Amino acid sequence: MPSSMTFRTRSGRLLPAIIVAMLLASCSGQAPQAPTESVQGAAAGSSDYYLQQAQQSGDDNKADWQLLAVRALIREGKVPEAAAQLAQVPQNLTAAQTVEQQLTSAEVQIAQKNYPAAASLLGQLDPSNLTNDQKARYYQAQIDASQGRTSLGLIRAYIAQEPLLQGQLHQTNIDETWAALTQMSAQDVNSIVINADENTLQGWLDLLSVWQSNKQDPDLLKAGIKDWQRRYPVNPAAVTLPTQLNNVLTFQPASTGKIALFLPMSGPAQVYGNAIQQGFNAAMNGQVSQPAPQTAPADPNAQPPADPNAALSPSAPTDGAAQPQTDPSQAQPAATPTTAPVASSNAQVKVYDTNGQPLAALLTQAQQDGATLVVGPLLKDQVNELGNTQTPLNVLALNQPETEKNSPNICYFALSPEDEAQDAARHMWAEQKRSPLLLVPRGAFGDRIAQAFANEWQKLGGQTVLKQGLGSAGELRSSIGSGIRLTGTPVTASDAATPAQAQGVTIGGITIPAPPTDAQITQGSTGGAVDSVYVVATQGELTLIKPMLDLAVNGRSHPSVYASSRSYQAGAGPDYRLEMEGVEFSDIPLLAGSNPALMQQAAAKFGNDYSLVRLYAMGIDAWSLANHFSQMRTLPGFQVSGSTGDLSANSNCVIHRKLPWLQYRQGSLVPVSS
Repeated sequence: MPSSMTFRTRSGRLLPAIIVAMLLASCSGQAPQAPTESVQGAAAGSSDYYLQQAQQSGDDNKADWQLLAVRALIREGKVPEAAAQLAQVPQNLTAAQTVEQQLTSAEVQIAQKNYPAAASLLGQLDPSNLTNDQKARYYQAQIDASQGRTSLGLIRAYIAQEPLLQGQLHQTNIDETWAALTQMSAQDVNSIVINADENTLQGWLDLLSVWQSNKQDPDLLKAGIKDWQRRYPVNPAAVTLPTQLNNVLTFQPASTGKIALFLPMSGPAQVYGNAIQQGFNAAMNGQVSQPAPQTAPADPNAQPPADPNAALSPSAPTDGAAQPQTDPSQAQPAATPTTAPVASSNAQVKVYDTNGQPLAALLTQAQQDGATLVVGPLLKDQVNELGNTQTPLNVLALNQPETEKNSPNICYFALSPEDEAQDAARHMWAEQKRSPLLLVPRGAFGDRIAQAFANEWQKLGGQTVLKQGLGSAGELRSSIGSGIRLTGTPVTASDAATPAQAQGVTIGGITIPAPPTDAQITQGSTGGAVDSVYVVATQGELTLIKPMLDLAVNGRSHPSVYASSRSYQAGAGPDYRLEMEGVEFSDIPLLAGSNPALMQQAAAKFGNDYSLVRLYAMGIDAWSLANHFSQMRTLPGFQVSGSTGDLSANSNCVIHRKLPWLQYRQGSLVPVSS
């Protein structure tokens, strides 16, 4: 008979009682226990584990498990569950638990996109009372709450967080610090006042100065970076260079020995392809003179020699394009800027007709012919197809896809009305406008322009953008009596650009109200009145719209009026210029008078067809971009001054244009200082 201190198993073996006790102890491992990790440390476990422990724990440890669970839920993307669990944390907490609760609450608010409430919570914390793990989270919360809007406080948060990170997180911190610095305007940088002990910040600012002084010359920039590393050997960026600057040190220019030019050389779009090819060849052969910088006609009473309404991009509507009404040679500025010829190139260029031929077959043929760079295609359907086509060739597409896609060997250059609208948003924001109304054509064309404007506006920090659809000129004439109301429907920007609606947050039974948003401040101070109007209309339509806008507001305060190049054309007489008093409009530099000699040459070449002159200018800039393809693709901040604008590329290598702005003033056109 077995002893009372032993047990028989199914196999008949006997187990001593001590082994059974050990087995029972291991089975009880799921019983309530104190957290094996500090509530102030990393929450590496799963939310299910933490929630189970919280459910089984007593009051002493329950809050620790709950706070760990909240952080795990945030990490797992279960934001509503995280907020619900945070609300269940008891109020009788230790000092350490209270600090952790405040920090975790800020992280929940950020996950809910309630950034003002998060900033309010973070402002109540003293980082000197935090552990290193908490400090890393605290500074990350500050960074996230900034929503990417660069400020000195954001830069300081990155710098404070850097020594607390390792591995890829450390490299990310370095890269994001640099990205924030390069997004600061020159005015912001010059206004920075740093403390005497902020040696790391001073080093970063000196590196930024090296970048800004030499970014147009990779060789000078390489030398400047190496010299900076010698002067600041202990700066985090000297030890671990930002990825963008490391790319500078390893930069190799793309080969332009053999270029394949993909253009429609037959069919309905042949006229566009011919104009671009002629501009491209003229620039390549050194037949284009580059003027000294000039943003407006030298003679303030002279009209810039252009008809932008006729010079539409291939992707823009072509209905209603007006023809030039005057001889451009009579509208040139009196003073011609000094020019310098551009050296010709030894590049070999072969033109491929894209009309009716599959894009994949053309790319394969170009590769077999030894091309290293493709310029084109031009038509939008082929550019959309390009994103799904595999090719080892570098490609400068002459249009942009419906949806941006980052491809390591593709850049996109287009004269799109959407790009012009983005430039208008930046210009109006710089002029301190905060409540814009868009007057755009009804339909998909106007919707695209409004969407592009609103996305850029909210990236800049703006709030609601209103849109009102415009009918035909006949409809406008019929509504002259009723006028234009300064109201419209809000344009919904993309999720990435839309700021969240601020809400209050409750901790320990006390509700902290969210700070007022910019929109709320504007509403309170101005009554929500529209302070600016961006009009996308033809010259004839603007002739009707401008008086109606003047009559739409009672009193002295009228909204500023801005117009796209669509509403401007040469030949408008003094009466029209007086009617447009105060209106600002943008256009490409060539058509705005930056290079009168080249404008005369192009106008003569195309029989005063300014739509083709614009495409000719696009061809000129396409040659310049082809020769700077690697810089545009790999060196953010690199810019090229061209005939179609000051050109720069975003992270997806979509080329954006900064345009000159002109204003009607007392019957004359004058430049608007940028």
